[in-house]
Amino acid sequence: MSEYRLAEKPALDALTAMGYIALHHEAAMLMRQEANRVLLKPVLIEALQALNEGLGAEDAEAIYSDLSTLSDNEEWQRRLRGAYSRRLKGETKDRPVALIDFKRPDRNRYHVVRQFKVEAQRSRIADLVVFVNGIPLVVIEAKCPLKAADRSGQAFEQIKQYERDIPRLFYPNAFNIVTDGMATLYGATGAPAKFYAPWPDPWPRTRDEFADDLTKDFWCLLEPSRLLDLLAHFIVFESDPDTGRRIKKVCRYQQFRAVNKAVNRVAEGTKKKGLIWHTQGSGKSLTMVFLALKLKTHLTLDAPTLQNPNILVLTDRIDLDDQISKTFVACGLPNPKQAADVKALREAVARGGSGQILLSTIFKFQGSKEPIPNSEDWIVLVDECHRTQEKDLGAFLQATLPDARYFGFTGTPIKKADKDTYARFSEPGETYLDKYGIDDAVRDGATVPILYEGRKTEWSINEAEIDILFDRWFVDLSDEKREKLKQKGVSLALIAKHPERIRLIARDIWEHFKQTCRPDGFKAQIVAIDREAVVIYRRALAEVIAADLTKDGMAEADAAAKAERMIACVFSKSQEDDKPSEDADIEAVRAELRAHYLDADGEKTAKKAFKGSGDEPSFLIVCDKLLTGFDAPNEHVMYLDKPLREHGLLQAIARTNRTCSIKRPDGSTVDKPHGRIVDYIGVTQHLDDALSSYRADDVQNALRDLDLLRRDLRKTHAEFKRQLRLLGLDSMDEKAAAYAIEKLVADGREDDWFELQRLGRHFVRTYGDLSPDPAILDFTEDMKWAATFLRLAQQAITKDESLDHLTYSGKIRDMLEEHVRATGLTTTVRLRNITDPDFKDDFQTEEKSEEELHEAFVRKAAELKRVTRELVDKNPAQYGRFSERVLEIIRRFEEGQIAAAEGLKDFEDLTGGIAAEAGAHDELGMDERAFAILRIMEPHASETDHTALQSVAIEVGDLYAGAQKSQPSWFFMDGYKKELRREVRKLLRPLELDDANGVRDEIEDYAVHAYAEGH
Repeated sequence: MSEYRLAEKPALDALTAMGYIALHHEAAMLMRQEANRVLLKPVLIEALQALNEGLGAEDAEAIYSDLSTLSDNEEWQRRLRGAYSRRLKGETKDRPVALIDFKRPDRNRYHVVRQFKVEAQRSRIADLVVFVNGIPLVVIEAKCPLKAADRSGQAFEQIKQYERDIPRLFYPNAFNIVTDGMATLYGATGAPAKFYAPWPDPWPRTRDEFADDLTKDFWCLLEPSRLLDLLAHFIVFESDPDTGRRIKKVCRYQQFRAVNKAVNRVAEGTKKKGLIWHTQGSGKSLTMVFLALKLKTHLTLDAPTLQNPNILVLTDRIDLDDQISKTFVACGLPNPKQAADVKALREAVARGGSGQILLSTIFKFQGSKEPIPNSEDWIVLVDECHRTQEKDLGAFLQATLPDARYFGFTGTPIKKADKDTYARFSEPGETYLDKYGIDDAVRDGATVPILYEGRKTEWSINEAEIDILFDRWFVDLSDEKREKLKQKGVSLALIAKHPERIRLIARDIWEHFKQTCRPDGFKAQIVAIDREAVVIYRRALAEVIAADLTKDGMAEADAAAKAERMIACVFSKSQEDDKPSEDADIEAVRAELRAHYLDADGEKTAKKAFKGSGDEPSFLIVCDKLLTGFDAPNEHVMYLDKPLREHGLLQAIARTNRTCSIKRPDGSTVDKPHGRIVDYIGVTQHLDDALSSYRADDVQNALRDLDLLRRDLRKTHAEFKRQLRLLGLDSMDEKAAAYAIEKLVADGREDDWFELQRLGRHFVRTYGDLSPDPAILDFTEDMKWAATFLRLAQQAITKDESLDHLTYSGKIRDMLEEHVRATGLTTTVRLRNITDPDFKDDFQTEEKSEEELHEAFVRKAAELKRVTRELVDKNPAQYGRFSERVLEIIRRFEEGQIAAAEGLKDFEDLTGGIAAEAGAHDELGMDERAFAILRIMEPHASETDHTALQSVAIEVGDLYAGAQKSQPSWFFMDGYKKELRREVRKLLRPLELDDANGVRDEIEDYAVHAYAEGH
């Protein structure tokens, strides 16, 4: 009931206030004809006839039938946007059919249905479904906070189940929403939970205009005109370059805001420029795609300036040009072409006329002064626009396209003194048309914060004291050699490359890396001062790693080879590298440079391997390359031994700011908490100087001192302890406190638990983020207590496994497992599998106290919830009823209808049923998957001979097994799936099933998962 009161009802109220008509689920059922269909037929037919002049009832029926069988989300998207034609009755050629009127939102029909049930092999009921013209576009899962694993964590799980079990509801789906009445997150169809995000900014309105966050969030995402705008212009399908899979992406709020500001400016026609700063890692390339898409299609608005504009996308580097080009092509944007030079650009304009999208680099405009005709028809999107002002490139561009509209994009802030960039891309008196800064991205979780720490000061290099440092580092040389070096010039690089200094730093890097990155599979970049330093670092680091591996028992030769494979160097080649030298030292360096240089293919392979999950390589050593544009989310640390300033510093450190989740071998995941910059050269000692050319507001949190995290740890620890005292839990052990908080929640004090859980999580997370810093040592015991308590309390309150401990870093988890064993809490915390010999111990109820019975019930409930969830994932037709039975026993226990002993007896009976079902296929001589298909068929074949059913189930299983073998990715191939459906229908025909088509669809839904690649 609280779920409805706290989340569903407010969501429903917010929608009806915006003009959605709430339909009772029974009324909606009548409109659907059959319970396994999802379109509201009369609404759709009425809308089709209203939006398409002269469309008859017969044609509307045919369109409904056509759409009912459409099972591809991307094709649905195309048709919803207007790419849908068919031959209508009495006409001689195909004619466009509109499913939605984007320009006049009031002409569409908007409904919301609560408790929307879709029948399938595993029927599901969605909390709320939003319809436009009878087409389900948004599924909303409402969960009360008490049942959330991590805010709306359980809701994510449910959405995933729905997408798997009732895929029909998601064929036309635009996106999904999860809400607990307070927090609201949205994500694209099929997106993992980590890609769900909030929409905090209601631009062009303000937060003050809304009564609460839920009303604001629903207006942002579902107000009819905004929903249509999102559907029309802000959803793309991008091809994964490695797998070829199509990945659906929905814009983030800053992309929606920036694109609409720019489009509105073009539509109004009075202003011709705009500067957009979206910090690195926040999806700037995709923002350019969305802008090009809306400028090109502008489905929701008309303006003379938008009739059919030409769009030119410019970058300042070949690799960026390639990257953006690939993004545009991967997202299916209409006809993007790459222009090789200004001549090719002129030819394309003369040949192609209006409506082109061209991609090029700014350098192609070098020396160009002759204006292109009709340049007012061009809209120019310039990436990293601050760099276009160098070498008069901006002036040449302006001369070539004098009347174009210009929108500049940058991933770093513009310098205070950079008047040229502001003049070229900003209207007078305006700095940024749209700004999404470093703090915004961190707050939203689009990027992770970057922490820095300066290592030993004797390794850093103060340029003002360079002569003193030279004497210190080169004290062992003879006077003659020192003088010779001095005559060449004492430079920063000379000192930075001192082999002994690099050897000491290499050892420090390896020790730091072992504690910070290695336990969870993260990786690191080392930035050396020049190419020579790159190979000196490589040699020193390889020696340190090899010595450590040997110490751990690896053979010396194997350790040396492994160490080599863990390091890759990426640097540019010089003409000098291949020349012989009489100087032995120079020749040795050149030999190493030749040995470790990677050509284009080698570099590509190294970068791909670095982004992969193996530890070869774990380190990339660079000096100039890969400091901009290189995107490796698993890069956690940058070891900095090169003085960087301004854009160079901001762009380099941003290599570590990407969010990343790494899956461990045990199936759990760990999130990258932040990026780290470990500074050996002394840049961060003079951070204000390094960033002084920017506005303070733009860069104030570009790098956060580790000291702030130490302070945060002390603060979060104090707040957690205070809350424990307030609830009277501070003197208890973990188990006693967990059961005490369970009682408080049962007495209605849910909010106290939410607050304690929030503070506890924050404390444990901050501790993990700071580790291995010595400052954590004072808090270790309290961290172990807090993490174990949270895990136990989650089990006690929700009868489920706590997800928290599965996301802790490897070293924290090892520490907790040791703590749990030492305190004797192992059996309380540990969740055993049904096959574990000790699983049945809890069923012995004699001579157990009430407290022991209660604890046994909690443990069994959590274990069986997990077991049945895993079984249902594998085979819903077989195990769905067991999962529902577990939840029913828990509900009766929580409502006081049964005691713990009685609940344990019910669980024992249920366990026997699961075991019997698990072995049933063996008794019939069938494999598990064919038996699951049999279970799907049985309810529809009460009159059919069971032997015949078994035989067909085996044949159907063999059919899909053959598909899995011959076409491992068959489940992505619509044409192949259709062929398989036809074959299955033929096999089912002799059985005379109640609903052969429905059974065929249920079998396919099951097969997509059971016979997937690598099953």
